[in-house]
Amino acid sequence: MSNCIFCKIVNGEIAAQKVFEDKDMVVFHDINPAAEVHVLVVPKKHIESLSTLTDKDNDLIAKLTQNLTKVATMLGLETGFKTLINTGEGGGQLVPHLHYHILGGKLTKLQALKNT
Repeated sequence: MSNCIFCKIVNGEIAAQKVFEDKDMVVFHDINPAAEVHVLVVPKKHIESLSTLTDKDNDLIAKLTQNLTKVATMLGLETGFKTLINTGEGGGQLVPHLHYHILGGKLTKLQALKNT
């Protein structure tokens, strides 16, 4: 998608502080972190949100989900971490490209979510 900021990061058109990348996904630091560690796990394939997934996306989503712990461990979050997916405008999704948030360490801006 040409206007998608995450697609532009995936394609190298916009710089990001990447921490992991393979053929299916890229992981980079959030530019507005809500915790000491706050990264985004983004599929390279443009998928608007959870609500637009199809059966063709099953393997990709499984891989992304299975790699969350690997990425968190790489970032020093062995004792635990929070994952979050915002879906749709009403769910707080700001960028219309599916992405997981991995948060760890001291939370700064998500204190309201600590009991969710």
